[in-house]
Amino acid sequence: QVQLVESGGGLVQAGGSLRLSCAASGRASSRYVMGWFRQAPGKEREIVAAMNWSGGYTYYADAVKGRFTISRDNAKNTVHLQMNSLKPEDTAVYYCAARYGDSIYAFGGRYDYWGQGTQVTVSS
Repeated sequence: QVQLVESGGGLVQAGGSLRLSCAASGRASSRYVMGWFRQAPGKEREIVAAMNWSGGYTYYADAVKGRFTISRDNAKNTVHLQMNSLKPEDTAVYYCAARYGDSIYAFGGRYDYWGQGTQVTVSS
């Protein structure tokens, strides 16, 4: 089992920045892909970014490319999402997710563990 706890959400004005963090515990020493997903009210959950264990492969949704950066520190079992140039359409609950293995998937159903989510609200 892996437990994931997100932090760093909040309210920010458009154009601002936030940094989300996700701390993994439990069976966190295994190799796994870490991803960030988000779900806005009335919309389906969507992937934001993901990174494999080594950091050699990353994935970004088109909507966030050039603005968001995913990073991880395997020694500390943490993954971060730096969000810059935030837009009102980035408002959502952001979830950290993990899946065993080295393949990155955009489909949330392929992820084994989820955090409780952290709210990000971007005002215009």
